[in-house]
Amino acid sequence: MGDVAWKIGGDQGEGIDSTGDVMATVANRLGYHIYGYKSFSSRIKGGHTHYQVRIADHPVRAATARTDVLVALTQETIDKNVQAVGPGGAVVADQAFSPALPEGSQLALVTIPMAQIARQIGNPLTRNMVAVGASAALLHLPMAAFSAYVSEKFARKGDETVAQNLEALGQGYTAALAQMPEGLSVRLPAVEPAGRLLLTGNQAVALGAVRAGCRIMAAYPITPATDIMEELVTLLPRFGGVVCQMEDEIAAITLVVGAGYAGVRAMTATSGPGFSLMQEGMGLAAAAEVPAVIVDCQRAGPSTGMPTKNEQSDVMAAIFGGHGGAARVVLAPGTVEQAYHDIGLAFNLAEGYHLPVIVASDLSLAEWTQTVEALPYDGIAVERGPVVSAAELASLVTGFDRYRLTESGVSARSLPGQARGQYLATGVEHLPSGKVSEDPANRRLEMDKRERKLATLAREYRGTEYMGNERPDVLVITFGSTVGAVDEAIGLSQGVGQVARLQVRRLWPFPAEEVLAAAQGAGAVLFVEQNAQGQLAQLAEMSGLHHARTRHLRRYDGTLFLPEEIQGAIVSALDLAAKGVS
Repeated sequence: MGDVAWKIGGDQGEGIDSTGDVMATVANRLGYHIYGYKSFSSRIKGGHTHYQVRIADHPVRAATARTDVLVALTQETIDKNVQAVGPGGAVVADQAFSPALPEGSQLALVTIPMAQIARQIGNPLTRNMVAVGASAALLHLPMAAFSAYVSEKFARKGDETVAQNLEALGQGYTAALAQMPEGLSVRLPAVEPAGRLLLTGNQAVALGAVRAGCRIMAAYPITPATDIMEELVTLLPRFGGVVCQMEDEIAAITLVVGAGYAGVRAMTATSGPGFSLMQEGMGLAAAAEVPAVIVDCQRAGPSTGMPTKNEQSDVMAAIFGGHGGAARVVLAPGTVEQAYHDIGLAFNLAEGYHLPVIVASDLSLAEWTQTVEALPYDGIAVERGPVVSAAELASLVTGFDRYRLTESGVSARSLPGQARGQYLATGVEHLPSGKVSEDPANRRLEMDKRERKLATLAREYRGTEYMGNERPDVLVITFGSTVGAVDEAIGLSQGVGQVARLQVRRLWPFPAEEVLAAAQGAGAVLFVEQNAQGQLAQLAEMSGLHHARTRHLRRYDGTLFLPEEIQGAIVSALDLAAKGVS
């Protein structure tokens, strides 16, 4: 099998996360491609949780409906997940809870005294490592690779802890070999180590931010954005930077605006509730024309909603949130690699156009682990944008016009300390000099100036990514992390009809011309997005897209899109296109 889905489940707080990370890390080091998906509750301990790891000999960017090997540490894990285990798969369970499969089940059940082995070793916490050893045996993965990683992982805890975990690993492996089911068809092909990275989107954002020259990160902890702050706490001080944990999100965004005014590249990261609190500060950045970068890791709302569940429902808030029609840019990466590059682009756009730039990530991209090729160090160039020169300032007869009217909408700024570069930076409407003015004619000129930035940016940067035939039977339009499941669904649909995909990489300014051109030649259009309102489709309709054969696939229950589900919607859209009906 070139694609195996392994899943471990149990009670939250019992090490399910770290156990899944061991499986994902070792398989990645062996040379396989990984997609790791966790389901957990908004609590520290208690309740069911599981971690699925797809291990494949080809790139995978989505979860899958099936499970090939299910490791159960509780009966609840079996009850909730066994229906996904197909013929040829197996359930591995701890004997301690007397595991039972549903009546009539033909699946192989491998029972191992995991808790008992751990107690005999002298460390009950090694129960999960017994499960990893058993899994390695059933998946025919080499024990040596697991032993090497376990030795590395637990080295800081001392030789005794390393020895106990290695013993648990070995006993689990031996016990599973002794019970190897005859009908088990799970066997991965051999691959060579490839040195690929195993990263989350949050880790990629942190790495990209450092490479882009970010030196201040101000934030308040919130799921699922906190990992960015935690990564940068380690990284930024090595490059002369600092992370400031603020008292709230309002303080975080205003610190970012202050740093941007001073000429330092700064960012914050938050999720829905915190993003709402930042809206006024983003308006200040827009009015005063100060660079600011904000990462919004979207989660299910409204209000507190479901903090640990995925959703893409902050689209309209990211674009239109706040008051007064503030100019801003909204980027929407869909893969780990795009997250790395887009945070670099965000800093360049913020300083190039002197406005806030929002990177609209989502929980799935932010937190789920994926295999990626090495991220190119030279893939992010630092472009600081227009800054007035010392010679220009010295030649001025009158004061410096920071908000000078220009054709592009962008006027050069000065940085604190430049001789004769002083100006008034305020959120109140102002003259080109920065002095306060409520003159109607000036108001129109300055408002138009700020809006021209977006028009200029839209001409200079492409906002979509297209894959497929130029005149497809069905065009799937999506954004964010759903692109992985969409691409896999299109692969599953090969031979049924011509299907293309349009990923909207920039939500605002909306790439209307690109979207309309792509949809024009399609037999039918299918929007795939994770929110109840169809916010991406609404943006397209506001921009003039009114395709006669448009269909929508929306998910807003907190779970991920599965490729098989999207494939079904594609087949329905293909049928619609073939019939030529609206």
